[in-house]
Amino acid sequence: MHDLLKVLLFSSLSYVTLFVIAKLLGKKQIAELDFIDYVTGISIGSIAAEMATETTTPFYYYLISMVIFFVFDLIVTLLGRKANFFKRFLRGVPLVLIDRGEVDFESLKKSKIDFYDLVSLAREQNYFDLEDIEYAIFETNGQLSILPKDNARPLKREDFNAIPEEEASIPNYVVVDGQISGYALSELKQDKKWLKAKLQEEDAELNKILYAIYDEQTDKLTVKLKK
Repeated sequence: MHDLLKVLLFSSLSYVTLFVIAKLLGKKQIAELDFIDYVTGISIGSIAAEMATETTTPFYYYLISMVIFFVFDLIVTLLGRKANFFKRFLRGVPLVLIDRGEVDFESLKKSKIDFYDLVSLAREQNYFDLEDIEYAIFETNGQLSILPKDNARPLKREDFNAIPEEEASIPNYVVVDGQISGYALSELKQDKKWLKAKLQEEDAELNKILYAIYDEQTDKLTVKLKK
């Protein structure tokens, strides 16, 4: 029973401590969660969970540990405001993944994501075709910021004079960085022979293709070549 009372007391104390630290750190822990914030949040949460159930180790050990993580996170934040170099070193810098409509594969490598991750992040922003994107910036918090091309920008009031009625479709990336996508072909119920015939019509060599998109509705293959 004595241990049960300790768990109840320590759990309550752990919750209050987490609440206070979260309020002091501010909403950036959820709004701008970058690598440092992620590590800090996970560590403090793990220490708090350990404190809630540990009955043999003095509870103030855990409090000291959480306070240390809080202080270091606060120091990093303050130094980042005073010295841009220190902030870039710890939190990284945004990377331009699409520059003037062109996918930058070097930036993709630096960001540790691949082409399919880029397509997925773009879809989360309601851009299903990379051809609609002028600039895409991979932020330090893992979010993708997109500047669309003029013909793909959000509608304004003056744009409602005439809107073409076309059924939307999801683009199929049948070739990515010179490699045929077996998954895309299976979704289209086609094979490599069919794709190679389409590429011959476009006079495009497979190893020179950055990506190729097939539109089922128009039976059109859009090919983007490497520079």
